Amino acid sequence: MLVQQILANKRISTIWSVSPDTTVYEALELMAEKNIGAVLVLENEQLAGIFSERDYARKGVLKGRASRDTLIKDVMTSQVITVETEQKIEECMQIMSDRHIRHLPVNYKGELVGIISINDIVSAIIREQMQHIQSLESYISGSPY
Repeated sequence: MLVQQILANKRISTIWSVSPDTTVYEALELMAEKNIGAVLVLENEQLAGIFSERDYARKGVLKGRASRDTLIKDVMTSQVITVETEQKIEECMQIMSDRHIRHLPVNYKGELVGIISINDIVSAIIREQMQHIQSLESYISGSPY
């Protein structure tokens, strides 16, 4: 399965983003409202970073920074790892595991087209496994696929 298939199956294809000058509090409000664990940070429509709940906890709360006074650019992860739509989800899972991250922005021919989470990948793998199981059960029982 490829990343593009995950993006196609996502119910929400909107890329939620903030600017580097957004306050952490405003970003957290957006994340809570949209029930997401990370937002992309865009500057002049280019990916400048990613801000996640983990960034907030480690670079905000633990450093004693007030969310209403702290700007995203001061706590975001600026070295963003991205993937391409044609990459296999197994590769993405390996990247996430190796780098200890939960979100991957997705590019298509150099253009940002979405974001996938570890939950998206796990759900896709579970769906794929269920389809394999059903096919095998049909084969064993002698009924057509």
